[in-house]
Amino acid sequence: MEALVEGTIAQRVQSVLAKIRSAEERAGRPAGSVRLVAATKTVAVDRMKEGVSAGLTILGENRVQEALPKVAAFSETPVRWHFLGQLQRRKVRSVIGLFEVIHSVDSVELAQEIDRRAGEAGCHQDVLIEINIGNEPTKAGFSPADVTQAVTIMAEFSHIGIRGLMTIPPQTDHPNEARPYFRKLHELAQQIAARRIPSVKMDELSMGMSNDYEVAIEEGATLVRVGTAIFGTRHV
Repeated sequence: MEALVEGTIAQRVQSVLAKIRSAEERAGRPAGSVRLVAATKTVAVDRMKEGVSAGLTILGENRVQEALPKVAAFSETPVRWHFLGQLQRRKVRSVIGLFEVIHSVDSVELAQEIDRRAGEAGCHQDVLIEINIGNEPTKAGFSPADVTQAVTIMAEFSHIGIRGLMTIPPQTDHPNEARPYFRKLHELAQQIAARRIPSVKMDELSMGMSNDYEVAIEEGATLVRVGTAIFGTRHV
């Protein structure tokens, strides 16, 4: 089910921000507890700049080769960048130091490579652990059953900071049908946090996109990744 998109980019940005605030209120959460990551895959720079002028502060990219020239185009603009897509180990070096958070760590081997490259660059990289919350065979990410052991291993890496979890739930026809998956991710984060693994935090939950971000907020999201509701349908 596609999100209905009307109005200018600026109007859509303000609409999404207002809906985020309303969802926070419904969930009894403080204003500002949820941050909007504008998903800008395939979006042209001029349209991204319209969004930034309207209030976007975090831009999220999925592909390294597309992201790098965009980051350069915004070098004089105070925006932050998050990496959302599947990251190949051979491209890790290109993203270190450019992205505030990598949302999509889906293996111990990838985390190890990020740690190694961050160490070489003399920096620290925050990451989120991707969870295949529906155990779908076509999706990347750790299974809920395996993630705690993996996080314990990754906690030993000295140049990455595990800050929380990310998921993309199974596709549904109605936003409420995604609610159990979002709730499960929140519960999983709480279970990991309760183990008090040194250097591991579960402060961030990246879940919810254009069709279901309000439900995700009601279930504990701190980062919502919204593209279509702001920029319109992508043409890949």
